[in-house]
Amino acid sequence: MKDERIETDLIGSLAIPANALYGVHTRRAELNFDVSGHRLRDFPELVQSMAMVKKAAALANAELGLLPKEKAQAILLACDDLIALNGLDENFPVDMMQGGAGTSTNMNVNEVITNLALLKLGARIGDYTKLHPNDDVNLSQSTNDVYPTALRLTILRVSESLISSQVGLRDSFRMKADEYAQALKVGRTQLQDAVPMTAGQEFGAMADLIDEDITQVQSAAKLLREVNLGGSAIGTSINVPRGFAAIAIMHLTEISGIQVAPARNLIEATSDTGGFVSFSSVLKRIAVKLTKICNDLRLLSSGPRGGFGELRLPPVQAGSSIMPGKVNPVIPEMMNQIGFQVIGNDLTVTLAASAGQLQLNAMEPVIVLNILQSMRMLSRGMEVFKQRCVDGIEVDVDRCKTLLDQSLVLATPLAMVVGYNNAAYLSKKALTEKRELRQVVEEEGSLDLDQIEQLFERSSDFADPLSLRA
Repeated sequence: MKDERIETDLIGSLAIPANALYGVHTRRAELNFDVSGHRLRDFPELVQSMAMVKKAAALANAELGLLPKEKAQAILLACDDLIALNGLDENFPVDMMQGGAGTSTNMNVNEVITNLALLKLGARIGDYTKLHPNDDVNLSQSTNDVYPTALRLTILRVSESLISSQVGLRDSFRMKADEYAQALKVGRTQLQDAVPMTAGQEFGAMADLIDEDITQVQSAAKLLREVNLGGSAIGTSINVPRGFAAIAIMHLTEISGIQVAPARNLIEATSDTGGFVSFSSVLKRIAVKLTKICNDLRLLSSGPRGGFGELRLPPVQAGSSIMPGKVNPVIPEMMNQIGFQVIGNDLTVTLAASAGQLQLNAMEPVIVLNILQSMRMLSRGMEVFKQRCVDGIEVDVDRCKTLLDQSLVLATPLAMVVGYNNAAYLSKKALTEKRELRQVVEEEGSLDLDQIEQLFERSSDFADPLSLRA
């Protein structure tokens, strides 16, 4: 048929759409692994990284005299098209969940680069006598060094977006900390009233929870800068010319703008997935902390009249099909669910990393799928969380003050003045008689008026209760 062409591999012949830039290996993988619905085209960052590796390899091969100038130039131009994407996404149909340790992804990229390059040479798509996916585009390479190198490079590149989202969310909480620096409220432990604090301090702690993880992402990313490019199949550099690795890695750094370096032991680096485990663990850490923050926001905004009601989250949609006027904390709930998914993804990464055998881990495809999914969800989630929730949070200062006055949290600084037992007595009396602690303290004459005023009205003295002593 005119709309198809026939290509052949060791398995046999297969019909391929005539204008498709991929070939028989890609088509066979497309048929074999139609399982997850997550395609290579859905992760253009990975396609770009693969093209960067292929470009670096072509430059190295050309410099070593292994690749004729005309072929090299066509390959380089094809790689540039992929790095720019240029509407070529649909040519990457292979499922991210694939057997073969990433061979299908590598061949998909090899075939697309080859056919793009053939067009630039004035040849027809599929004429592999002019330029070959394995012999030319994959020259001096193996899936087992190209694929993991591209995975590491992709995570390093995407981490910049992740960190940007973290910084934006952190800064939003810091702004809230400044805005409500003087808003007094009840601090709680184990969901029970504990000691006084300010809403600003609470927001500031949330900001620092996020800030700590920015450093963790940067630290974990460093473990991925060592790549095994040039190691070939198992790290012994079979079929790789002397000097190729150093030249290719130098070009890869220039092309990507990401500093990468050759692994110290290529055999170890080819089979080891420890860097992925560490990075995924940091993503889990971020998810756990964000889940805690969102749980707190949901609790502090609960009610609004029958719960804590200290915060007002921005209303973004109606909360019920049956309860008029109800508004739910849907953005924090979304972030909670992202957190649960990321935590589950980390378990998948852990299990896949532990499944490596001898000189290769064939489970890298599911590792990168889960890490990239987690990074994408966290990045997008934090941006939405910032814009549609945190930026618009309001503290109900009056409600916070009312709950503070009705609580017994000032018993803690009071104990520094009148002693623990006396403070416990005054607190119990206030609780039993359902009265404010201030009223009981005034009635008992435990403090003079100046001390009472200082204790119950001046937040700056909470940190220095000794100043209350006569």
